[in-house]
Amino acid sequence: MSMRAARRAVTLALALIYSLFCFWFLCLIGRDGLERRAQWQHEAALLVMRALGIGLRVTGKLPQGGLMVSNHLSYLDILTFSAALPVFLVSKVEIGSWPFFGILSRAGGALFVDRSSRQSAESTTEQIAERLRGRVPVLFFPEGTSTDGTRVLRFHSRFFIPAVEAGIPVTAAAVRYLPADGSAESNLCWFGDTEFLPQVLRNVGGPDFSAEIHFGESRIYGNRRVAAQQTHEEVEAMRGVGVPAAQENAAQESAVL
Repeated sequence: MSMRAARRAVTLALALIYSLFCFWFLCLIGRDGLERRAQWQHEAALLVMRALGIGLRVTGKLPQGGLMVSNHLSYLDILTFSAALPVFLVSKVEIGSWPFFGILSRAGGALFVDRSSRQSAESTTEQIAERLRGRVPVLFFPEGTSTDGTRVLRFHSRFFIPAVEAGIPVTAAAVRYLPADGSAESNLCWFGDTEFLPQVLRNVGGPDFSAEIHFGESRIYGNRRVAAQQTHEEVEAMRGVGVPAAQENAAQESAVL
């Protein structure tokens, strides 16, 4: 491990220890409700990104509740979206056992789904419906897997059901990563058969990078398949050319980090 990677790893560990101390304190004083957990996760993610020098630029209006969907590039998406706003993540069950990201997700109130189990998917759908009654958005990645960023895979429609049935807005978002040295975004993506820990070490020891999230407009859909198709097209457009000029001029833009 290079000195650069070692320094970042130590910084990450210290940020995690401090964040967990804050979380345990919240539990101790009885302020660990679900919405407060999402807020804690937001603050912890901001701390980690600042500590590691990862920049974040957010374009578009942050959703106030409802369902959020996005393309999926990496385990970094958990950190990036959590830093952008308080959010409940829907993640595959394996993430709950990961170092750091598993702790962050569990403590932040994530919903874990076993994609190979129909019963788990149905249970998660019910839990999403429950969470959508609150003020914190629920985020899931309808591609079902992470990619190298060269295309946006077809969106699966199951988890759109609670928002569609309740008439709750759905917001599409597009995430991208920008290496400071101009190298390919795929170097920061976690996809295929790449193992988790080697990818983390590669990112920690690699060049500086920043993240961008573009939020589209919140919309109510009457059909889950239409919702999946139209949000897919919207994410593809945002990934392909960024936010259209007219939309960007009207959008609320903030450099979070």
